Amino acid sequence: MIHELKEIIKQAVINQQKGLKNVLATVVFLEGSSYRKPGVRMLISEDLSSVGAVSGGCVEKEIIHRATTVFRDNKPKVITYDGRYKLGCEGILYVLIEPFFVTNQFISAFSEANSKRESLQLTSYFKKENEVFGEFGTSVTFKNKQQFAFTKTVITKSDVAVYNQVLQPAFKLIIIGGEHDAVKLCKTAATLGWEVEIITSIKDSKQLSDFPGANKVISESPETIKFNNINDNCALILMNHSYVQDLKYVIALAKQQPKYIGILGAPSKRERLFNELFEYEPEATEAFLDSIYTPAGLHIGAQTPEEIGVSIIAEILAVIRAKEPFSLRKLEGKIHT
Repeated sequence: MIHELKEIIKQAVINQQKGLKNVLATVVFLEGSSYRKPGVRMLISEDLSSVGAVSGGCVEKEIIHRATTVFRDNKPKVITYDGRYKLGCEGILYVLIEPFFVTNQFISAFSEANSKRESLQLTSYFKKENEVFGEFGTSVTFKNKQQFAFTKTVITKSDVAVYNQVLQPAFKLIIIGGEHDAVKLCKTAATLGWEVEIITSIKDSKQLSDFPGANKVISESPETIKFNNINDNCALILMNHSYVQDLKYVIALAKQQPKYIGILGAPSKRERLFNELFEYEPEATEAFLDSIYTPAGLHIGAQTPEEIGVSIIAEILAVIRAKEPFSLRKLEGKIHT
């Protein structure tokens, strides 16, 4: 959810430049079930416009209405929203509403942490009561131990509850290929807030402007490329439409530990790929082979490049979250466990 916080901070800076106050609303506790979980946030500006969401859209108007006292008095408060009789949810949300101001020092530290792909911790102090005012608020701690508070006073007394949240760097998707289908997949992944890196052929190099939503576009050959920091928070998809090129990139990745490598192509090419991989990398591990998904994507009847992109994204999510895909209509009990 780091991308949601990025959007909130970006808008907060714009509002501050306009001379508008900001208020941050954070779900800090939940009794029962809800559309979204603790840790979701929305920014409300003094003109009552907002960025982000704490539910599917049914709670936001109430929060905006009840945030007016925070704008007026600059005093943080906690409110509750009981969705059991108003929504399709079955829970009570506890929402911390606090004045929100970001300094230049914080923006610099936040940008540096994002560029280094470092995690950060948010700590919110509140009470499990409705419409209660107090010295509540949220602080952010970075990996280098720098700490910033969004409100002037954050207390740690024993009579308040504490909600801690660690935000990991944005999930990274490396797309190897530069054709039309790669552009479509890039757009879909960027919509999810993923950090998208494109690797295109030296013979057909592309620009960042060719891939809306991408963070980086480079031209590199499989013979010279050096993959670094390929971990559980990263997936790769090979979209070269060339078996030979795909094989070369898989060989270049053989010493890495990816969670997911997707490769376009027919099922008949899978065995050939594995056999030839062992010829060049006889020490390739079983775990590495298990990370290769080819043909990439879930079997949902996808036909267009956009639909194929959705099937690939869905498969990546299922893999990184260790879920076996099935229709939610078959589920009994809670969706999130």
